[in-house]
Amino acid sequence: MTAADATVEAVATTDTLLVALDFDGTLSPLVDEPMSARMTPGARVAVDALAMLPRTVVALVSGRSLGHLREISEHDDSSPIWLAGSHGAQFWIPGAGAQAAGDDETDIALRDRLQKDVTDRTADMQGVWIEPKEYGLGVHTRTADADTADAARSLVDQLLAAEAPSWRRRTGHDILEFSFRHEGKDSAVARLRERVGATAVLFAGDDVTDEDALSSLDAGDLGVRVGGGDTAATLRVEDIDAFVAVLDDVARLRRAHIH
Repeated sequence: MTAADATVEAVATTDTLLVALDFDGTLSPLVDEPMSARMTPGARVAVDALAMLPRTVVALVSGRSLGHLREISEHDDSSPIWLAGSHGAQFWIPGAGAQAAGDDETDIALRDRLQKDVTDRTADMQGVWIEPKEYGLGVHTRTADADTADAARSLVDQLLAAEAPSWRRRTGHDILEFSFRHEGKDSAVARLRERVGATAVLFAGDDVTDEDALSSLDAGDLGVRVGGGDTAATLRVEDIDAFVAVLDDVARLRRAHIH
């Protein structure tokens, strides 16, 4: 048995398991139109199978706003899956629903003004799309050429540095994000761990923002990086299909252990 196999088995047989998963690039392929993202069929089956097991909590942890995350994950009010949206600034809890955060009217007003300003200033930039977010905004450049993408990022960086210097800046696959909330996926996983009483955590992601959570995991946890890039993860897999195979192994081992 390899060290990776032993780690997978240890997590799968823990008393109370939290499976916390990034969405885009981890369960769903990266797409040009962000709201068209959906889990692969294999990922959907694996996630649903884990969520049905006793003492097993599945959570999606995403930079998407809670409403958008619910839409792309096809999540309804009867779902057993927990959600952490906006990098952990928003939560949806089975049986309780959305957990609202109290936000300052000044922050909201600045968010609204900057969303409009950035949208107006980038309107003529081909392939650049501004995503209004619950606590800020995202600049998508996946379909822009390199020069246009650089120009858009530079414009928004300068504007936000002047207008909202305290906002948290994040980068990801063809996206630049700003938020007046400073929660990260590390704090989201910590909160979920405490809330469900998890004795071990499996967290998986594919991007820079996921490293916040991957680097925060405890010795008995399992971190999985999907795809390339520097990582603090214990285990790296090539793509979504390979990660689904890991989830299938965890479910198989856990089912046998529980029963």
